[in-house]
Amino acid sequence: MAKRILVSDLKGGESATLFEGRDHGSTVSCFLIHNSPGEGPGLHRHPYEETFIVQEGSATFTVEGETIEAGAGHIVIVPARAAHGFVNSGDGILRQVTIHPSDHVIQEWLEE
Repeated sequence: MAKRILVSDLKGGESATLFEGRDHGSTVSCFLIHNSPGEGPGLHRHPYEETFIVQEGSATFTVEGETIEAGAGHIVIVPARAAHGFVNSGDGILRQVTIHPSDHVIQEWLEE
């Protein structure tokens, strides 16, 4: 049977909302990102690839020391175990979905 979930019922903060699949009978998880200019997570990694779908704004990604610029309409795929982070490099809000092919987010922070 299909399930419908309100985003407002999920865990979240000022810059992201988290959907963890295991809480809802799904095998994938995601963050719904809504960062202000200059915001974004520091370097971290996952044991699986992470896929970013940029819906609005622009972001500068750092992946294993490489810089990647992405804007609305871009998809960025970060390989498993790659050190990465991003920052909203635009003047407006950054909206993106980050897909984790795991029923929960597994994340190792590499910097505080």
